[in-house]
Amino acid sequence: MAVHCSLVIFALVAAMIPAISYAMEFTVGDDDGWKLGVNYTEWAKGKQFFVGDTLVFKYNVEFHNVYSVNGTDFQNCNVPLNTSLAFFTGNDSIKLATLGNKWYICGVGRHCDGGMKLKITVIESGPTPAPTPAPSAGGPDSPFSLWSWFF
Repeated sequence: MAVHCSLVIFALVAAMIPAISYAMEFTVGDDDGWKLGVNYTEWAKGKQFFVGDTLVFKYNVEFHNVYSVNGTDFQNCNVPLNTSLAFFTGNDSIKLATLGNKWYICGVGRHCDGGMKLKITVIESGPTPAPTPAPSAGGPDSPFSLWSWFF
C-alpha cells in the first residue's frame, strides 16, 4: 500500500510539472537589449506572449528607462507623469499578468519617437497537454502485484 501511495504522489507531481514550466522569459531586443536603433516591432513579430510570461528590459540607466503606457500614449509617445508606471533599474522584469495589448516606451528625450517603443498582445495560455498515465501498480504482470498480497 505504501508503494501504491508513493506512485500516486509521483504521478500527481509529474502531472503538475508541465503547467509550471510553460512560462517564458523574453529579453526585449534579445542581445541588443532596450536601446535606440533596434526595431522592436520586428523583434516581437512571430513571438507569442502568454499570461504568466515575463518581459525583461535590459538597458543603461544613464540613458534609458521603461514606461508602461496605454495605446494613445504609445502612439503619441506621451510620457506619463505617474512614475509608478515607470521602471528605472536597467534590468526590469515585467510579469505579463493579464490578457490584451501591452505598450512600453522609453521616456527619455525623444527616444520613443526614435523607435524605443514596444507593443505586444498577451494571450491566454493554451491547454496543457494531458499527463502521461503512470504505469499500473496492481496488474497481474506488475512487480508490485506480489506486494499486494502482503498489504
